[in-house]
Amino acid sequence: MLIRLLRAHLRPYRQPISLLVLLQLISTIGALYLPTLNADIIDDGVIKGDTGVILRLGGVMIGVALAQAVCSVGAVYYGARTAMAVGRDIRATVFDRVQSFSARELGQFGAPSLITRTTNDVQQVQMLVLMAFTLMVAAPIMCVGGVVMALNQDVQLSGLLLAVVPILGIVVVLLVRRLRPQFRGMQERIDGVNRILREQITGIRVIRAFVKDGHEQERFASANRDLADVSLRVGRLMAFMFPAVMSVVNVSSVAVLWFGAHRIDSGGMQIGALTAFLSYLMQILMSVMMATFMFMMVPRAEVCAERIQDVLTTETSVTPPAHPVTVLERHGRLELRGVEFRYPGAEVPVLRGIDIHARPGETTAVIGSTGSGKSTLLGLVPRLFDATGGQVLVNGVDVREIDPLTLSGVIGFVPQKPYLFSGTVASNLRHGRPDATDEELWQALTTAQAKDFVEKLPEGLDAPIAQGGTNVSGGQRQRLAIARALVRRPEIYLFDDSFSALDYATDAKLRRALAAETSDATVVIVAQRVSTIRDADRIIVLDEGAVVGTGTHQELMADNPTYREIVLSQLTEQEAA
Repeated sequence: MLIRLLRAHLRPYRQPISLLVLLQLISTIGALYLPTLNADIIDDGVIKGDTGVILRLGGVMIGVALAQAVCSVGAVYYGARTAMAVGRDIRATVFDRVQSFSARELGQFGAPSLITRTTNDVQQVQMLVLMAFTLMVAAPIMCVGGVVMALNQDVQLSGLLLAVVPILGIVVVLLVRRLRPQFRGMQERIDGVNRILREQITGIRVIRAFVKDGHEQERFASANRDLADVSLRVGRLMAFMFPAVMSVVNVSSVAVLWFGAHRIDSGGMQIGALTAFLSYLMQILMSVMMATFMFMMVPRAEVCAERIQDVLTTETSVTPPAHPVTVLERHGRLELRGVEFRYPGAEVPVLRGIDIHARPGETTAVIGSTGSGKSTLLGLVPRLFDATGGQVLVNGVDVREIDPLTLSGVIGFVPQKPYLFSGTVASNLRHGRPDATDEELWQALTTAQAKDFVEKLPEGLDAPIAQGGTNVSGGQRQRLAIARALVRRPEIYLFDDSFSALDYATDAKLRRALAAETSDATVVIVAQRVSTIRDADRIIVLDEGAVVGTGTHQELMADNPTYREIVLSQLTEQEAA
């Protein structure tokens, strides 16, 4: 998964990667040449007392060191730029994929997990790429070059490498195999901490209302302990790795000095060659250590890449049309023909056999008991999810064949839980129509009965709105969401229980103003409150996902027991009449 993900996102950066590898190659060759120069200075200059050789070779060493430093800086520069660009591209790709998900896929992953995958998981992959470009590219060059140069100094002493390098490799492999499952557990527990923290921040009012602070603190402490325990296990393994590697390095150095001293004593090796060989051994082992450091990061990056790929390979159930319809001839006609909707794996459909006709200039209301499928029905029209059976037609065309932008322009949707974005009142109202004038915004606010409270705000239209609209009341949030839909002036208005937070007087005023504003449009209202929909041209009664009655308020009161039961649970017989 990791290789597949990186292959796809590194392809556009072939040129800087090639330059980076070239710079790393030059830098590593320079690093490998320095011990040989040092050995020549010792053997030909210091031992023989030739100052000229020392100065000449010293000057060469300075030049090589400067060239190596410049190439190293350049390699790190290009490596960092490329790694950051790859991280940016992966984040953008994940974000674009999530934006295409329907409510079904969003529910499958969950918001906390998607946030972790887009931020923390991508960051781990990005860090691996950065380390690969700055360490891993140089490590194999350094290792192979060091072996060659060590053989050039003394073949017999190089036999130690046959024992040292495999031992170091075995230590690394054993530790990495144990690290991988621990890193997977760590990412899953980060998801858990994010989920609980998100729930507690969102539901802080409920927590305090029921005095559940202690319970929630314990929940978070438990998730936090789980994450800390896994992190400690990972930390212990990583803490053990470096002493183990350094032990091999130090024992190897002692062995080289021991056997090298015997070689010098027997005349088979010079002092400068031993010094150079020891430097090459350090370079070889340091390259292995760099690879070790990389291998420590690979397991976590692999887990993160798998989680990212899970998102990228998940196909949305709301697929874009192959040949989208971009022009709709009729205006404001909404029709549902034999619509069925069933969640994956569910035995019983949420909706079945739904037939509805909504026409311009009419208000169609949908009412039913909790869980009867009202919100699900409304969500099929803007394609929050697609019907699993039947057709949803807008202006005579199946919504699955309409270009998403065209469909969005025709529909004004006010969800059951209105959401406002951080910004201002004006920026939220212009969310669906950026070119709307201030006069149009005020007109929409007037219709939505929101003008009075917006005028009282010191900044008016420029008054700040917090994320989610948490700095305004529930009723104000609903009215601003209704105004946002009105600014768009669509052909079809969908109100999903959008008046529930309003008092009866405001509800009545809003509906009267709305009737005048939407006289030429198709209006579909889902509501629990009978007073909101009793004057609708057509009322559709849902029960357990099926239509059990259609008609006006008076007609349904006369011959539909389900509707009558709902009405009388809210109104008296006289009020209902």
